[in-house]
Amino acid sequence: MHRPIDSILRVSAACLLAGAPWFAQAQGAMPAMKSQGSGQYVCGGIGSDESTAMRAAMKDHPLSLLFARSGGAYLSDVSVTIKNAQGASAMTLRASGPVCLIDLPDGQYTVEAMAEGVTKSQTVKVGGGPKTADFRF
Repeated sequence: MHRPIDSILRVSAACLLAGAPWFAQAQGAMPAMKSQGSGQYVCGGIGSDESTAMRAAMKDHPLSLLFARSGGAYLSDVSVTIKNAQGASAMTLRASGPVCLIDLPDGQYTVEAMAEGVTKSQTVKVGGGPKTADFRF
């Protein structure tokens, strides 16, 4: 006996499997995560494949940082310092691309980004869903 739900499950599985090579390719386009202190990070987004992979992964990380010039052009080579609520350094990095995905424990942080001689700062609360801090220089 053929049940309609069986057909739906078969079609759904086929669709998921058909998308698997694209997902693996997009994930493979991302640089490797780096560990630092109690967190991890990855920065990138140079090139179409890497940019697509990084943006797709933003939803899977508690904090994303975006760097661009005021006119909208993406920016890399940004010096980043992240401090916890007590002012202690939680992470320091050099962003090698316009997108950084940051995994830190829940809490409040101050993110300082410096590019082209200008320093910008934002306070973010990590936890309760993905957050994005957008820095324009």
